[in-house]
Amino acid sequence: MSSVSRRPHGAFIAVSIAALLSTATAAAQENQPPLSPDAGVPEPDAGTPDEVPAGLTPEEMAEIEKAFGGDTQQGVPAGTSSAPDPTPGGGLPLSIPGGTSGTNFLDMSFILDLAAAAFTSKEPLQGGAHDPTRNGFNLQQLELSIGSVVDPYFRFDANIVYSQFGVEIEEAYGTTLALPGSLQVRAGQFLTRFGRLNATHPHAWDFVDQPFAMSRVFGAEGNRGLGVELSWLTPLPWYVELTGSLTDATGEATARSFLGASNDRVLSPLDLQATGVLKQFFALSDDLSLLWGLSGATGPNPTGYRNRTDVFGTDVYLRYRPITEASNTLVTLQVEALYRRRQVPDDVLTDINTYAQLAWRFSQRWAAAARYEFGTPAKGEGGAVALDPLDPEWTKNRDRISANLTFWPTEFSRLRVQAARDRARWRDEADYSVFLALELVTGAHGAHAF
Repeated sequence: MSSVSRRPHGAFIAVSIAALLSTATAAAQENQPPLSPDAGVPEPDAGTPDEVPAGLTPEEMAEIEKAFGGDTQQGVPAGTSSAPDPTPGGGLPLSIPGGTSGTNFLDMSFILDLAAAAFTSKEPLQGGAHDPTRNGFNLQQLELSIGSVVDPYFRFDANIVYSQFGVEIEEAYGTTLALPGSLQVRAGQFLTRFGRLNATHPHAWDFVDQPFAMSRVFGAEGNRGLGVELSWLTPLPWYVELTGSLTDATGEATARSFLGASNDRVLSPLDLQATGVLKQFFALSDDLSLLWGLSGATGPNPTGYRNRTDVFGTDVYLRYRPITEASNTLVTLQVEALYRRRQVPDDVLTDINTYAQLAWRFSQRWAAAARYEFGTPAKGEGGAVALDPLDPEWTKNRDRISANLTFWPTEFSRLRVQAARDRARWRDEADYSVFLALELVTGAHGAHAF
């Protein structure tokens, strides 16, 4: 997704022509005999060939300098390979990876997700903000994705989501590019890296909707907030990355287990959500790889003074893709389990939510996937089912089974049909659903993380 900053082509060509004309004129002056005064030699105050190239008026040269964006100013190098002018006003030479200094160019794309849905229940238990939630047509989202290298030290990324009812900034953050010691910092609004699925967007999902484990624990939009994050790639013999972040603990749709929709103020660091993540990668063979993660998050909740919520999770991602021979086969197994512990008045509630999904891409344009989800009711310290202030109707186990088939006409479009059976045992009957989803992508969009 990295952008390459380039000078506008028109300015570059104009200045190049001016430089060539200047050089040619100077060479011609050196190789020809002096002209007589009658030949029309300009007076000294009329400008020399070094100042205004032949064939260009001073006004035209001024326009070229204006189009050049001020690179002719003292102390500003004309390119990344130019050394800075030591005179006052000089600056460090820019060295943007893969490009030159000058105007930033954006990677920008629009991603449209639509779904037609049919439910047997009048009140489907869809918890995600991007899930289809009603019979008929659903606009899941229109996402504007923007990214660019700002300078040698920072990168900027943003995801702006349009819905039928408004616009929201889903993510907008800066990332450092040049910290020593394999360190990296993000600052702004971002999805926390808890687990595997939380930090991804709908177009990267293997299913039309998100697992109910994520919306039940973190909220409809996934856990995110304003804050800062530090990650460190350790120097161990295998890939090990440690990540820690501090983010705002409020947000009805993004911090459901924490302060949620409350208007509590930040009076100390204890009023923020703290998240820690450990990721390890193992290459089991040339064709098989494993990513294993451990995550933890803690923050205040609004049920009482200094009451807190702790969420612990583990995730496994197993990927098989033959690279020793030509093949379109891709098989992935993804599992996440979340254990939540919440302090409430006179009790401590705990619950478990998990999902496991298997996806098989069996040709270049076709794939199939299946998913199983499971969640327990909240239980008190004695082990008995307790009233959950967040989900008072959730008094028994819930499980959901989903399966889908995906077709990519090209890399810019996707069609997916999905069916599911949702069994919430506090209801008399299971809920069945069918989705037909369309995704369209236009513009430059970077590759997703492993």
